[in-house]
Amino acid sequence: MNRELLWFGIIGVSAMLVHFLLVAVILVPFGLPPLLANVVAFLLAFQVSYWGHRHKTFDAAHVPHRQALPRFFMVSCLSFALNEAMYFVLLHFTTLDYRLALLIVLASVAVFTFVLSKLWAFSDREQAA
Repeated sequence: MNRELLWFGIIGVSAMLVHFLLVAVILVPFGLPPLLANVVAFLLAFQVSYWGHRHKTFDAAHVPHRQALPRFFMVSCLSFALNEAMYFVLLHFTTLDYRLALLIVLASVAVFTFVLSKLWAFSDREQAA
C-alpha cells in the first residue's frame, strides 16, 4: 500500500475521531447545537491533521510553515465549507441521525482534502508571486 495513503488514513481517522467524539460525545450532549459543535471540533481536529500530515503523510517538515500552514488551512477551510454545507443538507433535508450524517460527511470530504494537500498545501514548490 502507498505510504502516503496509509498515513493519510491513519492521521485522517485520528482527526475524524477527535472531531466526531467532540461533537457526538462531548459538545452536543452538553447542549451545543450540532452545527456550532462541528465548528469547534473542526478547529481542534485541524491541529491533529496539520501536524500529522506535515510530518507523516507528506513528509513535508522541510516545507516552511509560512507556506504549508496557510495553504493547509485554506484546504481545510474549503473542506470544512464543503463539510458544513453537506452536514446542513443532511441534517435539514433527510431523517438521518446527526452522528451518521457527520460520519458520511467526514468520509466524503477526505478525498478532496488528500488531493489538494498533496498537490498544493504540502508541495515544496513555492507559490508564484
